[in-house]
Amino acid sequence: MTRDQTLREASTQITSANTPNPDTTPAATNPRDARDWVKVLARYRDPDIGRSTFELGLTAGLFLGLWALAWWALSVSYLLAFALSCLNAGFLLRLFTIQHDCGHGSFFHNRSVSDWVGRVIGVLTLTPYDVWRRTHSVHHSTSGNLGRRGMGDVHTMTVEEYRRASPLARLRYRIYRHPLILFGLGPAWLFLVQNRLPLGLMRQSRYWLSAMLTNLAILAGLGLIWYFGGVMPLLLIFLPSTLIAATAGLWLFYVQHQFESTEWQDDAHWQLHDSALHGSSHYVLPPVLQWLSANIGIHHVHHLYSRIPFYRLPDVLRDHPVLAASNRMTIRESLGNVRLKLWDEKDHRLLSFKQMRALYG
Repeated sequence: MTRDQTLREASTQITSANTPNPDTTPAATNPRDARDWVKVLARYRDPDIGRSTFELGLTAGLFLGLWALAWWALSVSYLLAFALSCLNAGFLLRLFTIQHDCGHGSFFHNRSVSDWVGRVIGVLTLTPYDVWRRTHSVHHSTSGNLGRRGMGDVHTMTVEEYRRASPLARLRYRIYRHPLILFGLGPAWLFLVQNRLPLGLMRQSRYWLSAMLTNLAILAGLGLIWYFGGVMPLLLIFLPSTLIAATAGLWLFYVQHQFESTEWQDDAHWQLHDSALHGSSHYVLPPVLQWLSANIGIHHVHHLYSRIPFYRLPDVLRDHPVLAASNRMTIRESLGNVRLKLWDEKDHRLLSFKQMRALYG
């Protein structure tokens, strides 16, 4: 299957997966079949225009306000300006999550409004919106499918693939999966470098346009900051908030699918809704972090029905305790999952390199 065919199929799958049948009434409050959850969750999909506008205005206002305060603080103390920029990373992360909802069409009823809000936020998050929206839809439509890895995911090898790989390929994989690379260099590479080109969509002009216009807007913004403030606002405000938010975002994306009992299947046995329910985590965070991440930790529900606005995800858990109890992961547990690197197709679980050696030599 070509890359273009994969993208077309992904768009079809994600649309059909999240379009309920209005003539169907859920047979049970907590259905056993993952596909039946789509019918149950459909009633949470409608955004509230007032709530969405408030969430956007509050988050953008706090972000821009802290930016201004940090700029003022440069005249008082570089350390204070740096501290404020680190704090502002939380609001930049929340803006990215709002951009994420815009990409799913879940933030506003009007698709055009959602897209333009997403594009503007994309300049702040260094993410070309139209490129990201397309690749992210592929992620939703292929997550957990061993036969369709490679776009919008954290590369994961199976035990058998790793054992058959050459020493050089094993070394490359170990380097890639090392925490210092994945969460140290990785965020800077992804947001500062990789996002500058529409990788995976290079043959389509609309995605080049999205990437290049975003790049021009970013350059214009950085140029204005340099003109009016010199290098220090870039070094002490822009870079810290961007890199911290990027690292937090990449970490959240990682823990949403990288845990021992996650779901991976070969293409013949893979099922979209089962993968969404069983292959996505429920990351239990303290209230402040849950607010800053805009409930993205309730990821299994999001993957089951991506059209639900982030502020309605807690309602789903309140109304359906079985989902609240499903795939729960604490911060401590998530830290332990970093050691898991390889998918064992026999035992259907993620293993560490040490576990793989103990089982298979």
